[in-house]
Amino acid sequence: MWFFKSVPSVTWGEVKDDGAIIDVREPYEFKAFHAPKAKNIPLGNIPSFDPKGKVYVVCASGSRSKRAVVYLRKKGIDAINVKGGMAAYRR
Repeated sequence: MWFFKSVPSVTWGEVKDDGAIIDVREPYEFKAFHAPKAKNIPLGNIPSFDPKGKVYVVCASGSRSKRAVVYLRKKGIDAINVKGGMAAYRR
């Protein structure tokens, strides 16, 4: 079960410029509000996503991003979950 897996996670304050920010929410959620420099790759598109380098993954609260991180790490990608998602983001 993916939700029992521990994944590397950081807070928004720990996100560095050493990787891309990937937002796995649906396009309508992303359009309403997103972090600067974030790229929208909905969770359903993650299997075809092939990033170059580290990625910080975010969603609304942290559950979808955790699923994405589990999947991406199985593919050998350096993916890190952003704890609390956009609910924890300070504008």
